[in-house]
Amino acid sequence: MRTAGKRFGLVALLAALTLAGCSQEAADPGDSAGFVEGDGTSVILPVDQRKPAPVLTGTDLNGEPVDTSTWQGSPGVINVWASWCAPCRAEAPELVAVAKQNPDVNFLGLDTRDSDAPARAFVEKFGIPYPNLPDPDGQLVLQFSDSLPPQAIPSTLLVDAQGRVAGRFLGAVEAGELDAALQDLVAEDPGGASG
Repeated sequence: MRTAGKRFGLVALLAALTLAGCSQEAADPGDSAGFVEGDGTSVILPVDQRKPAPVLTGTDLNGEPVDTSTWQGSPGVINVWASWCAPCRAEAPELVAVAKQNPDVNFLGLDTRDSDAPARAFVEKFGIPYPNLPDPDGQLVLQFSDSLPPQAIPSTLLVDAQGRVAGRFLGAVEAGELDAALQDLVAEDPGGASG
């Protein structure tokens, strides 16, 4: 019974991502036909409302191990993307710029509902300097269901230095907005409030 409920929850989440995010119909980065993008909203949670982020582990697209439990003490950015998503292609240079401007911030991509060859080509084409975990069945994305779930593709989550989900951007994020949010996280009292 529990397994059936979890499968239903996963199916419902993936269906919601499809409706709220990208679909696979558009192939040209400038072509928005067939895409339902995130609405561009963002939220930054007050410190006392943040919940612990799930620890994500696995092997990235380059065969390297990833473990977000090592992020303690520094903020992080988790971007949910797919190679077939035009808004993901549009935002990739923005994320790369912010990652390069903030070398002390942890960045991680979650490549969801994708296959390895197109995902690797995406990472190479945009020169993405941070690790990207494959998430072909949405299991990693599902782990955020108790905090601020990424409800669109792309979505970007912020994790504070204490390992709590601090914010979310639905849809393509712009470098200026993401960088400003990161600077606020960096400036927070490292002791913070317990979550």
